[in-house]
Amino acid sequence: MNLTLNIWRQAHQDAAGAMHRYHVTDISEDMSFLEMLDVLNEDLNVKGEDPVAFDHDCREGICGSCDLMIDGQAHGPEVTTTCQLHMRSFTDGQEITIEPWRANAFPVIKDLIVDRSAFDRIIQAGGYVSANTGSAPEANSVPAPRDKAMRAFNVATCIGCGACVAACPNGSASLFLGAKITHLGELPQGQPERYTRVVDMVAQHDHEGFGGCTNIGECSSACPKEIPLDVISQLNADLRTALRQGR
Repeated sequence: MNLTLNIWRQAHQDAAGAMHRYHVTDISEDMSFLEMLDVLNEDLNVKGEDPVAFDHDCREGICGSCDLMIDGQAHGPEVTTTCQLHMRSFTDGQEITIEPWRANAFPVIKDLIVDRSAFDRIIQAGGYVSANTGSAPEANSVPAPRDKAMRAFNVATCIGCGACVAACPNGSASLFLGAKITHLGELPQGQPERYTRVVDMVAQHDHEGFGGCTNIGECSSACPKEIPLDVISQLNADLRTALRQGR
């Protein structure tokens, strides 16, 4: 395939950015989207031009680093991470627009790379349990109802990529926050900090500049791990309980 790429270029956080137009040729439909960008960067290196900076690590859909807006959609047209998006999802001659996540809490570092450390600080604010982890416990030593255990496991698949924030018109991280709250709140080990956790993590979320949730649902639709929207309901329920208790 031959493609035209409109890519956001920005030297650093305080620099003025702009869209730049590139052409790539002989792209195989079996390439991943990131491999296609590798081809572009190899060509730019040969020409002595600055390659396009983009973030990635595992390239297996696990780490959440490959955060790109592709034609206005978080991670592109398929429900998957950018690294697992293949070029067969596009057509020969197509024009593709590639941008970084657009959110106040995710400032641009360079080109397509944004700083998502706000998520780390939210986790540090309360995403932990006080259970003794000095040795591996017997798996069945703390009984948990199967439905709660499965729900906890399912929402724990959140990889913190930030697609929910990028897709939300308000720039809210409520789906990410709800996934972390629900993951720990469903398990017995998460009960001691359950209500202080939600207060602390919500406070950090707001401090980082994320917007509020208005139940539009774009977050869940864009999530590559298909985290359900009802984790936000769990977040709100735990927060109301915590506030009633004066936490």
